[in-house]
Amino acid sequence: MRIALVDPSGATRSFVARLLEARGHEVLPFSDEREGLRRIQSDPCVEALITGDELTFMSGFELCWETRLLATCRRPIYVLLMSSNGGHSNLIEALDSGADDFIGKPPLAEELYARLRAAERLSSMQRELIRLATTDPLTGLANRRGFFEQATEACERSIAAGRVSAILLDIDNFKSINDSYGHDTGDEAIRACARSAAEAKANLVGRLGGDEFAMLLEQQSLPQAIAIAEDLRVRLAERPFETGRGLIRLTCSLGVSEGGPGDTVDELLKRADAALYDAKIGGRNRVVGASGTLLAVIGAERPRMMTRAAAR
Repeated sequence: MRIALVDPSGATRSFVARLLEARGHEVLPFSDEREGLRRIQSDPCVEALITGDELTFMSGFELCWETRLLATCRRPIYVLLMSSNGGHSNLIEALDSGADDFIGKPPLAEELYARLRAAERLSSMQRELIRLATTDPLTGLANRRGFFEQATEACERSIAAGRVSAILLDIDNFKSINDSYGHDTGDEAIRACARSAAEAKANLVGRLGGDEFAMLLEQQSLPQAIAIAEDLRVRLAERPFETGRGLIRLTCSLGVSEGGPGDTVDELLKRADAALYDAKIGGRNRVVGASGTLLAVIGAERPRMMTRAAAR
């Protein structure tokens, strides 16, 4: 684990650091708790904080609280408070302040190791629960929840820095694949589409549900995103797969949009969804930009008068 160690006493920092390093932990020692807090905030690889209760600019309880505010569901941070005052009230205050555990100061080596082993078990379990909650089991991509959690942060970051684009992809005539070949073949079609989407130049790919996928492209303009979508459409169409009853060729329809100042990921995807709808009613197997301009056409034209359900 990468551990931030905060204590104004050089002797305490040196002693605890030696104990931690002896078990292979990476130690970042700080005498100034403000510097330690800044490092925890800027370095997502810091997995734990060990702090004394008597600091210079704030109390150890306050540092525990400030660190707990930095932890998220995707970034668990184990917080251990050291104190020479082992009173019951001190323990309660530490736990109420956001500490996960409490240990004497200076800590006994085996007790410290045991608490860190428990912390690693909990962190491992939390990471696995997060993975299960945010990953689509069929494709290994982000599921709807995982995609929107990551896309919200990425969209805000990218729009502030420049631009961001999104692609929505839907497999054409997916219901007929399930009806004609069975759900096992339908699952393989979804996996094939997921593999092709994962190969595209996208920062984030997710399966939103059924046969619909979303892709977020940071620092990509609308024309660049359209080119990526067209390449994906062609690659998928050129990769037929065996069903047990012969080869089938998948085609897909794609809608593309570009974000603007103040856009949320919902607004970005809403425009991409409108473009995807135009691609469907325009004949499928094509890419349409959010402006509604037809950008790629493969196959015969289909009647444009469709309901949205029929287009899907």
